[in-house]
Amino acid sequence: MAEQDDTKRPEDDLSPDIKDWSKQQVREWTLKLDGVDDSVAQILFGQDINGHSLLLIDASDLRSMGVTFGPAKLIIHARDEVVRLTKENPTISTNQAGGPCKPYPFCRFHDTHRYMENSILDITESGASDLIEPCHEYKAFIHVTEETKMSRFTYEVIRFASACMNSRTNGTIHFGIGDKPEFSHGQVLGVPVEDKEAFANELKHAIDVCFEHKHKHTANTCIKPPRFVGVLNKNWTSSDKYVIEVDIVPDSTICEENFYHIDTKKAKKKGKEMADAETKSKQFFVRDGGSSRDLLTRTTFAKPMEEYNNFLARLAQLSQLRKEAEEKHLNVIKSSTQGSRLSHMITGGTLSLDKSHFERYVIVTNKSHPVQFESLGFLVELNPTAVLDFDPDSAKHGLQGHYEKQSTINVHLPKKYKFTKGVQDIAEDLKLTRGTSWVSCNGGTEEEIPSVIDQWLKEKGASVRDVVSFLCRKEVLPNQRFLVIFLLLSTVNEKMDPLLETFITFYQELRGMEQILCLCEHEKAFTSWRDLIEARCGIDISGRCIYELSFAEVNGTVLSLLSQNRKSSRFLPCGGESKVLLERKVERSMDTLEILCVNQCEGGNEDKLQIEKNFYKGGKVSWWNFYFSGEPGSTPFIKRDMFDYIINTVIPDLCSLTKACVVFHLMHVPGCGGTTLAMHTLWALRHRFRCAVLKNNKAESTQVADQVVKLLTNDLKEQVPRVPVLMMVDDFDDKERVFELRQFIEKECAKKDIRSKTPQVILLNCMRSDSSVPAEQTETNTVFIGNNLSDKEQRLFEDKLVEIEKRHKNAETFYGFMIMKTNFKDEYVKGVARNTLKSFNMNQKHAQLLAVLVLLDVYCKGSSLSISLCEEFLGLKPKPVCGSVKVEGGFGKFAPLITRCLVEDKVVFEGVRMIHSSIARHCLQELTKTHKVSKAEITDFLLTTNTLYESTQGTDKLLQDVRQILVKRYHSVEEESQFSPLIQEIADETPGQEEMVLQNASKLFKEDAIIFQLLARYYYLKKRDFSEAKDWAKGARELSKDSSYIADTSAQVLKHELKDAIAKYKGEPIGPEKLGMLLKMAQSAIDAFKEAQNLAKKESVQRLNIKKDNCPFNVSGCLGEIQAGVLLIEVLMKTPIFSSDNVRHDILSEVLSGSVELKKVESHDKWLSKHKQYYLILRDFEDILYNLKYRMKVNFELLENFYVNLGSRFGMKDSREQRIQNELCRCFDQYAKLFCQTDSLWKKKENLPILLKLHLARQFLEMTKADTYYGILNFLSNVSSSARVENIAKHYDFVCQHNPMWTVKERINHLFVNVVLSHVKLGSRLLLPYETLVHCLRQILREQIPLNENLPLYFIAVVLLWPHQNLSFPECMGLGRYISQMRTAYHLVMKEVMNGKRPILHFFLGKKQGYERLVHLDEIRKCVTVEQDQFASVWENGKIWKEKKVEELLCRATGEVKGELILVDTCIPTLKVEIYPVFKTELKGLPQGSKVSFFIGFSMKGPVALDVNSTQQ
Repeated sequence: MAEQDDTKRPEDDLSPDIKDWSKQQVREWTLKLDGVDDSVAQILFGQDINGHSLLLIDASDLRSMGVTFGPAKLIIHARDEVVRLTKENPTISTNQAGGPCKPYPFCRFHDTHRYMENSILDITESGASDLIEPCHEYKAFIHVTEETKMSRFTYEVIRFASACMNSRTNGTIHFGIGDKPEFSHGQVLGVPVEDKEAFANELKHAIDVCFEHKHKHTANTCIKPPRFVGVLNKNWTSSDKYVIEVDIVPDSTICEENFYHIDTKKAKKKGKEMADAETKSKQFFVRDGGSSRDLLTRTTFAKPMEEYNNFLARLAQLSQLRKEAEEKHLNVIKSSTQGSRLSHMITGGTLSLDKSHFERYVIVTNKSHPVQFESLGFLVELNPTAVLDFDPDSAKHGLQGHYEKQSTINVHLPKKYKFTKGVQDIAEDLKLTRGTSWVSCNGGTEEEIPSVIDQWLKEKGASVRDVVSFLCRKEVLPNQRFLVIFLLLSTVNEKMDPLLETFITFYQELRGMEQILCLCEHEKAFTSWRDLIEARCGIDISGRCIYELSFAEVNGTVLSLLSQNRKSSRFLPCGGESKVLLERKVERSMDTLEILCVNQCEGGNEDKLQIEKNFYKGGKVSWWNFYFSGEPGSTPFIKRDMFDYIINTVIPDLCSLTKACVVFHLMHVPGCGGTTLAMHTLWALRHRFRCAVLKNNKAESTQVADQVVKLLTNDLKEQVPRVPVLMMVDDFDDKERVFELRQFIEKECAKKDIRSKTPQVILLNCMRSDSSVPAEQTETNTVFIGNNLSDKEQRLFEDKLVEIEKRHKNAETFYGFMIMKTNFKDEYVKGVARNTLKSFNMNQKHAQLLAVLVLLDVYCKGSSLSISLCEEFLGLKPKPVCGSVKVEGGFGKFAPLITRCLVEDKVVFEGVRMIHSSIARHCLQELTKTHKVSKAEITDFLLTTNTLYESTQGTDKLLQDVRQILVKRYHSVEEESQFSPLIQEIADETPGQEEMVLQNASKLFKEDAIIFQLLARYYYLKKRDFSEAKDWAKGARELSKDSSYIADTSAQVLKHELKDAIAKYKGEPIGPEKLGMLLKMAQSAIDAFKEAQNLAKKESVQRLNIKKDNCPFNVSGCLGEIQAGVLLIEVLMKTPIFSSDNVRHDILSEVLSGSVELKKVESHDKWLSKHKQYYLILRDFEDILYNLKYRMKVNFELLENFYVNLGSRFGMKDSREQRIQNELCRCFDQYAKLFCQTDSLWKKKENLPILLKLHLARQFLEMTKADTYYGILNFLSNVSSSARVENIAKHYDFVCQHNPMWTVKERINHLFVNVVLSHVKLGSRLLLPYETLVHCLRQILREQIPLNENLPLYFIAVVLLWPHQNLSFPECMGLGRYISQMRTAYHLVMKEVMNGKRPILHFFLGKKQGYERLVHLDEIRKCVTVEQDQFASVWENGKIWKEKKVEELLCRATGEVKGELILVDTCIPTLKVEIYPVFKTELKGLPQGSKVSFFIGFSMKGPVALDVNSTQQ
């Protein structure tokens, strides 16, 4: 507001647009310019220069008026500055006023308050009210130049300050706040400030020169230093502008009854005078309404000095009023209960964050200020699931950046929460329950710019509503067990504020305020927040707000709710008994691992009795159990017999190996304490190893490996870690997954260039065993824990029971402990099941839920039901406060049979499970036998009860478990399981009901191709209803068009239909019509299997390209086509044309080989008249008939090549593969009988011409699978008699001697036969001398080689021509080229089938000469006496190479490191060969050119180095 006295100056009303200035205003503007004399202003006034003409003139015009050069340049420069500033600070037309806001708290300097651009201060310019409430004055301060800025600032402050001091009222003058007419009254504009210190210095100088000397100290005390309040842009981002504010506090003890004159003339730089000639030297300002008025200025409405004298006369009274006002306004300390209210609300009534009723916290917050950060440490302790942050600068200068220094976060935009797929799939992608999801709700990232306040709802409101809706879904966060905390770091004033919109959304989603807590920094922030919510929702939020506590007090209160254990630092061992701090952020970044620290549990206040009770009942052991057992007065934790063996033998033995990562298997019968023993091992070794448990065994191996190596190298000061990691993995499906993890860990070690002569990571693989009988234990890296206690163990359990009974009531219900104490006796478990289930009634809800848990536990290991699901189903309706009914109470008398567990799935949640696997098994028997509740009935209830699958936590996991018990089959070498154990047992127990169960399964899993596939299999295998099976198979194909497995099922339906149709004609000849039908069925089956093959090859190549999916090639299509071919042969052999005698047998062979056409057979058929109709039918299927042998041969060779040259990646035997190979042998026998025996010739063999003898010899070789190199190599692995191999060699010799034109393939095979024969019978007279064999090889190498023979030729060339002392040929120099060509051929031949497999090493380089130089894998296997699975482990760990017999057998080569390769030294000085190591990690850490030694193995992919060791010290 402008001054209302005679000192009002025209420049105060200057328009931002110069052209609107009058000539008087131009004069006044000129008078303010430094360096311009007053006479110049008078010249402009005399020349009638107004604003419009000022814009048009230049320096020469001014000089022509008589203005000297210097002032002329200053005027033009100042004018241009005003024009520039006007453009940078647009007027009210572009500065639309915003919503109201509060002024910065009076006389505060470190508050977090900031202004929003264009918002309106909700107070007006005013005079004195109660003397304590500050009066305000606004200055736009935008039309000032650099030259006038400081003088204008100091003049306005001194004038306003003296007025407040004389009027004895508090006051604040604001620079950067607009006023009418240009702006709305109180509109926040802000001004750029480059040098804050300059303002403070200039103000102090002005005080010193303007106030009388005797009042300088008082003025300096009353006039506070300038405060620079940041101005935010409309989209909440920080700007470079500030509102400059100066507070005036005329304290009565300082001012007393003094009065204050000022001399503003002294504030003018260089003594420049005010333009008004009547301006007094001294001025006496007082507040008059919204202005400051000088009482020494003459007025027309009062006598001179009258007002001034009257004011001085009242001054004593005014001073007294000020003193009274101060006394009245003294802060009275209020008694507040908000500290206890906060403790109650944030924990749900438990008053302990360690045991909080709330499992999860969600934070919603806005613009922060750096001064707040030190008071927000409690946020890190709450470890929020999500933070909805509305500060676009949060990452750079705000809360996000501060929080991220202390804890790990995952930053997301709201659009990531959009429902694009399953809820729990999205939660898994976001890692929602594994870390903090920081949601940028108002942009501020590269992907999204911030929105202004009145546009936010339109631009971002919908996406943030999606976030809130997602978080409030019962599948994501536990129902009624998460708290939403609105953390108001800035005051919310606007009705359109996003925080308010978000509150309303949460209020709607949560249906009330019980799960909402608001933290406000002060009462004003609370009042504004409360009023806005009341206006919008009509509710009073006061009861859910904390506002009387500062954030520092909130922080202290929340932190006090943590136990000492939670607050204390955690340490890792670091070698030499030293420790290193494990920082919170680092630990949280390793979210797949549960890290066991050296000082685990120390300082904790956990409920010892409750923890022990949970464990003894059957819950999973926790670190607390070990900790409590070590306390004085407790008996030690029971050591199983194998404990000392593991600690003293297994672990030291593993530590002696040289691989980066080694594996130790702890196989155990479910429920016998295997997991407990594994964790006990970790607890005992936590000072020697960095110990961890893999929390989520479904986590990607790459992610786990990264985190394991991060744990290994945490705070590493040296290149080589001093303390290895000991990590427990529990409940992996198979050992291959463990070996895969080991491989990824080794790769990660290699990537980090970690090299050591001892293992850096030991994996303790705790795995359930299918057998309760241990295999013969011959290796230290496998330990078996069975369900049979030793006498020593039984005594320990007896002693422990005595201690338990002293401390616990109802110890008899500690079934987990008692089952072991009774040595797993069935009678005890049966008794528990029978007695507990006496009152079982399937019509009661808690009984139904128990039946479901029992069924799941028996047929699906690791199954559970979420607490939320149980509460929903049992109608317990939890409330967001402790003391609500616990889920165990809902199970009634069955509660002792269940225990709580933490489930690591797509989202982490708390669940319930059966206490023991044997309890579950006997409960199921009790239900079926005593209570007549069949497995079919329970399964049907599980499939048809929709309430089990309604939105709540754990539904995805439940669906996975249900699907598994329906689908998962278990295979053995002897037989293929047709269905899952549950379906088979339902079929046995209640025949026919399995169909109902499967039909209901298809209704629950409507979009699941595997379930449809299961029904197709059921109908063709069990019901023989092929029409129904085709429908289900078709449905499966529609759901999964590109799956080779689903396509194979469609083909299997057709094959089984054909097989079933053939079976109906047992012993009967097949008529023409039936022949046509059967041939059509056969053709359909063969075509379907071909399609499955094409899809399988496509899948395999795709997997190979993405390099993440190690699923091997699906061979079912190839095998299926062979089986269909065998059935087709069977059909044809039942027709009169081909079934009467041996000649007919040979004719069939010729036709199916494509050697003889049907019309030729027809023309020689003496019973043509009887067979005419058959020939007509057969002609329709000529293509399939003529190509049958070729197609069968192609598939036989593909599969033979697959199984001989490729093995499992980790050497594990697959029972399913073994069974497939057995079926292949059966089919090949049928194939050989038809195509490899010419019955009409065989009896006259000796008298036949040489060409026919050659034909019979080749038939024999094909019949023995010796017509391919891989068939020949297979004789090494499959134990074969030497006589048989000699017979094969004899036939090849015959072909060689009598056929000068024998093929390159046959000649290469001849080489392989001799190599194999040398291993079967080295002294055979049929064995060619080694030199002769090499000579034959050299001859072949000089000839043209067909492309498809490159792979076997170059393999045998590398094997035979590897240089050694007594044998060297010119061709040896081509060894590098042969290896390169072999690798190229390998990828060409194997590309479609090699994914998920490792090339088998057929030979190793030995120490001897000639044939004996090649050592077969079986010879190495004989050096150690272990089972096949254990051999794979010994191989993977590298332990095999330390066996003395192996070292004596193999030749250790030398070479030097070259990148990822090794240059191998040979006995030829000029020849060095490049080979790869089997494990690339063995080269990491070795400098280029390092000398190494190693063994050499030969695979079809090329020679490789094994057991690479540096030879340099």
